[in-house]
Amino acid sequence: MRKLLNLLLLLLGASAFMACNKTITYADQKDKERAAISKYITDSAVTVISEDQFALQNYTTNLSKNEWVLFESSGVYMQVIRQGCGEKIKSGETVTVLCRFTERNLMTDTIEVSNVLSASYAYWVDKLSITDNSGTFTGSFITGQSTLIAAHSLTNTSAPQGWLVPLSFINVGRPANDGDEVAKVRIIVPHDKGHMTATANVVPYLYDITYQRGR
Repeated sequence: MRKLLNLLLLLLGASAFMACNKTITYADQKDKERAAISKYITDSAVTVISEDQFALQNYTTNLSKNEWVLFESSGVYMQVIRQGCGEKIKSGETVTVLCRFTERNLMTDTIEVSNVLSASYAYWVDKLSITDNSGTFTGSFITGQSTLIAAHSLTNTSAPQGWLVPLSFINVGRPANDGDEVAKVRIIVPHDKGHMTATANVVPYLYDITYQRGR
């Protein structure tokens, strides 16, 4: 009996040890996140340029070369597809910004939310209140006006920090003349610059997103 008990205890100990060894740490999750981002960049033949090069190019990215700029401090990658009509948000100004977007989970390579492609959200536009505080942007979704909040059941209405990064480099206006187009960018947002679901699950998201000044 004692031998049997010892054997059971040994098996339980071994099982607990194996379970501990299988625990995924935050560092492991971040490694997986970096791998997912690197895979997208490699698979999509992205040409990564520095912030200095981006400045030299008058804050544009060469679409024919599939250029993206990497912002080292945030880990956000951005491709400017259109700089947009109108003008930039001024320092001290608070404006309503309308966004249409498609969100792709880079861990699973699946679209999770879109108010562009999804029939369920086709009539929605995400409405944010954004303020330029001397070059630092803050923003929050206006209650009842967010596909992102509804789809992810978010309790925090703050705009993902990654969504605010492009605002220093694009115009946020409203089309008024033939040929006018709203600003459009493609961004990769790491988990710590994303919404609550991204942060909690350490998931990077790819966004195709437009910015239009509201009334």
